[in-house]
Amino acid sequence: MIEEEIQLDGKAVRVYAVPAGPVNLVFAIGEKGLVGCGAIDVGALQGFGYPAARVRPTAGPSIGTIDDLLGGEVKEANGAAAALGVAVGMSGRAALALLA
Repeated sequence: MIEEEIQLDGKAVRVYAVPAGPVNLVFAIGEKGLVGCGAIDVGALQGFGYPAARVRPTAGPSIGTIDDLLGGEVKEANGAAAALGVAVGMSGRAALALLA
Protein backbone atom coordinates (compact mmCIF):
# COMPACT_ATOMS: atom_id res chain seq x y z
CA MET A 1 0.00 0.00 0.00
CA ILE A 2 1.20 3.48 -0.83
CA GLU A 3 0.17 6.23 1.55
CA GLU A 4 1.55 9.73 1.36
CA GLU A 5 0.68 13.33 1.97
CA ILE A 6 0.87 15.90 -0.81
CA GLN A 7 0.31 19.63 -0.84
CA LEU A 8 -2.37 20.88 -3.20
CA ASP A 9 -2.92 24.62 -3.33
CA GLY A 10 -1.26 24.89 0.07
CA LYS A 11 -3.49 22.27 1.70
CA ALA A 12 -2.50 18.81 2.89
CA VAL A 13 -4.15 15.89 1.09
CA ARG A 14 -3.71 12.20 1.94
CA VAL A 15 -3.31 9.94 -1.10
CA TYR A 16 -3.51 6.15 -1.21
CA ALA A 17 -2.89 3.36 -3.71
CA VAL A 18 -3.95 -0.06 -2.45
CA PRO A 19 -3.10 -3.15 -4.52
CA ALA A 20 -6.19 -5.31 -5.08
CA GLY A 21 -5.39 -8.25 -7.33
CA PRO A 22 -4.62 -7.00 -10.83
CA VAL A 23 -5.56 -3.35 -10.09
CA ASN A 24 -4.87 -0.59 -7.60
CA LEU A 25 -7.57 1.19 -5.63
CA VAL A 26 -6.45 4.81 -5.83
CA PHE A 27 -8.02 7.67 -3.89
CA ALA A 28 -7.19 10.96 -2.23
CA ILE A 29 -8.85 12.46 0.83
CA GLY A 30 -9.02 16.17 1.50
CA GLU A 31 -10.56 18.04 4.39
CA LYS A 32 -13.94 18.26 2.63
CA GLY A 33 -14.15 15.05 0.61
CA LEU A 34 -12.66 12.30 -1.56
CA VAL A 35 -11.62 11.81 -5.17
CA GLY A 36 -11.08 8.23 -6.28
CA CYS A 37 -10.76 5.73 -9.09
CA GLY A 38 -13.68 3.92 -10.71
CA ALA A 39 -13.96 1.45 -7.83
CA ILE A 40 -15.17 4.19 -5.48
CA ASP A 41 -18.95 4.24 -4.96
CA VAL A 42 -19.79 7.94 -4.81
CA GLY A 43 -23.50 7.16 -4.44
CA ALA A 44 -22.91 5.18 -1.28
CA LEU A 45 -20.82 8.02 0.13
CA GLN A 46 -23.64 10.45 -0.73
CA GLY A 47 -25.80 8.40 1.63
CA PHE A 48 -23.53 9.66 4.40
CA GLY A 49 -23.53 13.21 3.04
CA TYR A 50 -19.82 12.84 2.20
CA PRO A 51 -18.59 14.66 -0.93
CA ALA A 52 -16.96 12.29 -3.43
CA ALA A 53 -16.03 12.15 -7.09
CA ARG A 54 -15.02 9.26 -9.33
CA VAL A 55 -12.30 9.81 -11.93
CA ARG A 56 -11.66 8.00 -15.21
CA PRO A 57 -8.27 7.81 -16.90
CA THR A 58 -7.37 10.17 -19.72
CA ALA A 59 -4.48 7.90 -20.77
CA GLY A 60 -4.25 4.14 -20.35
CA PRO A 61 -6.85 1.59 -19.35
CA SER A 62 -7.27 2.48 -15.67
CA ILE A 63 -6.30 4.72 -12.79
CA GLY A 64 -3.28 2.97 -11.31
CA THR A 65 -1.27 5.76 -9.67
CA ILE A 66 -1.75 9.03 -7.87
CA ASP A 67 -0.60 10.86 -11.03
CA ASP A 68 -3.28 9.03 -13.02
CA LEU A 69 -5.88 10.16 -10.48
CA LEU A 70 -4.82 13.81 -10.57
CA GLY A 71 -4.54 13.79 -14.36
CA GLY A 72 -7.81 11.95 -14.89
CA GLU A 73 -11.24 13.38 -15.61
CA VAL A 74 -14.23 13.42 -13.26
CA LYS A 75 -16.78 10.93 -14.55
CA GLU A 76 -19.23 11.22 -11.66
CA ALA A 77 -19.67 13.50 -8.66
CA ASN A 78 -22.26 13.02 -5.96
CA GLY A 79 -24.58 15.81 -4.86
CA ALA A 80 -22.46 16.76 -1.88
CA ALA A 81 -19.39 17.18 -4.12
CA ALA A 82 -21.37 19.07 -6.76
CA ALA A 83 -22.53 21.50 -4.06
CA LEU A 84 -18.84 22.33 -3.52
CA GLY A 85 -18.28 22.96 -7.23
CA VAL A 86 -17.07 19.55 -8.45
CA ALA A 87 -18.36 18.89 -11.97
CA VAL A 88 -18.17 16.11 -14.54
CA GLY A 89 -15.37 16.76 -17.01
CA MET A 90 -13.01 18.64 -14.69
CA SER A 91 -9.60 17.18 -13.87
CA GLY A 92 -9.04 15.05 -10.81
CA ARG A 93 -6.59 17.69 -9.59
CA ALA A 94 -9.21 20.47 -9.90
CA ALA A 95 -11.84 18.37 -8.13
CA LEU A 96 -9.45 17.49 -5.32
CA ALA A 97 -8.50 21.15 -4.93
CA LEU A 98 -12.18 21.91 -4.26
CA LEU A 99 -12.37 19.08 -1.70
CA ALA A 100 -9.01 19.77 0.00
